[in-house]
Amino acid sequence: MKKVKRAARRKAVKRAKARTKRVRARALPRKIKIKRMPKKELNKYKALLVKEREKIGGGINHITQDALKTSQREASGDLSGYSFHMADVASDNYEVEFSLGRASDEQNILYTIDEALKRVKDGSYGSCTQCGKQIPKRRLDALPHTELCIACQSKNENK
Repeated sequence: MKKVKRAARRKAVKRAKARTKRVRARALPRKIKIKRMPKKELNKYKALLVKEREKIGGGINHITQDALKTSQREASGDLSGYSFHMADVASDNYEVEFSLGRASDEQNILYTIDEALKRVKDGSYGSCTQCGKQIPKRRLDALPHTELCIACQSKNENK
């Protein structure tokens, strides 16, 4: 009687272990096979990324200097010591916040460009970071700092 119960327990434990292995195997992310881009094309896209990085970097410096250097008195053109009208102060604040928002957006683009340059260096540039498929060259020409193919990008936008 005891031997039958032990055998039944062992079978149940084996089934449970097999079930957990299957569940874990489904839960683990699959390894993505990355197809490497030829060096000549990598150098072309690296040059595009560096050029875009320089252009955006200079723009950020210009925007932040203009937004932060001028005082409210200089921005309004009023050099007297009298108080400002509330509407003038509000519009000046809006312009400063708008400029700093643009600088923040461009800083995020700089970050994605740096990430793309890292992928160029390690050879994974041109492959989607989610599914591993090649990103079409037309997309890379338009957005050299992109990390997702069109299908994965549209999935992320729909979420």
